[in-house]
Amino acid sequence: MCNNHKNLMARVLSVPSAKAPFEKTTIERRELEPNDILIDIKYTGICHSDIHNAFGEWGGGIFPMVPGHEIAGIVAAVGTEVTKFAVGDRVGVGCFVDSCGECEYCLKGEEQFCTKGVINTYNSIDFDGNPTYGGYSQKIVVKEGFVVRIPDALDLDVAAPLLCAGITTYSPLKNWNVGPGTRVAIVGMGGLGHVAIQFAHAMGAEVTVLSRSINKESEAFSIGADHYFATSDPVTFTELTGRFDLILNTVSANLDVNAYLSLLRVDGTLVNVGAPAEPDQYHVFSLIMGRRSIAGSLVGGIRETQEMLDFAAENGIVPKIEVIGADDVDEAYQRVLRSDVRYRFVIDIATL
Repeated sequence: MCNNHKNLMARVLSVPSAKAPFEKTTIERRELEPNDILIDIKYTGICHSDIHNAFGEWGGGIFPMVPGHEIAGIVAAVGTEVTKFAVGDRVGVGCFVDSCGECEYCLKGEEQFCTKGVINTYNSIDFDGNPTYGGYSQKIVVKEGFVVRIPDALDLDVAAPLLCAGITTYSPLKNWNVGPGTRVAIVGMGGLGHVAIQFAHAMGAEVTVLSRSINKESEAFSIGADHYFATSDPVTFTELTGRFDLILNTVSANLDVNAYLSLLRVDGTLVNVGAPAEPDQYHVFSLIMGRRSIAGSLVGGIRETQEMLDFAAENGIVPKIEVIGADDVDEAYQRVLRSDVRYRFVIDIATL
């Protein structure tokens, strides 16, 4: 099916300026090129990075802005050269929608590290010079190479957060060879952390949760944690010294980096996927004395994202979500900032 979808108008939730309330308005999506797919969006997850961008906290905001990069929907039309997808397919779009396709990283399937600059799903300037608009929208047009297939075993609403929270946690666990015999600590049990626990457990690791309080202990055990400790208790750091092969930090607040490094075994790594606004500080001896490392990880490429979705479907990994309407997004942002969600908001786009 093609292609004569001119004037592809879509209702969206848009932020006219930093920290302004959301407005319902209409944008025009591009006409389908031969390699494009038109997606009717059904659900879009709310990521904390949406809030940072909509509030102008990371700088470089392009307004008006339509956030959203955890997109799940149904193929509505395909361009004349599309081969991977057909009308009616269940599909997803994650954090980016284009890359150069020619650099060493794109050729390896790690488009997120494109040397020309990956094109983000929203708040980015596309190669044609136009701003990108994200998933708080009825429709989106995306090149087929940046679309993934959502397995039938995953409902579309719970699949949406996997397109960011899922790949953000799956990729480092895989890259640092988490598996049977590995001791992994997950710092934080929020939107990212509660998914990371499930992935690490399914990979066969011994999983410990390090959370500020004891409040989420029973829930952590129910989704695969083997141990749970409150970081507010100083005894935790004494008890766990030298225990972990990998610590995955999912929180956006600054940590006492030296204290967390002390929990690593020799050659252990502290991997950051949460991004605090202020710089971290640590003493180099915390690294030297155990040949330890500090690292970061940025989502994953398209191939790895598909692999993650298939793994989630095979292992029954599903984010815990609260589905909301389009009129509830401003309030949802405030609730995220108060940590008043377990654990991911998902917008029902039908309410637009």
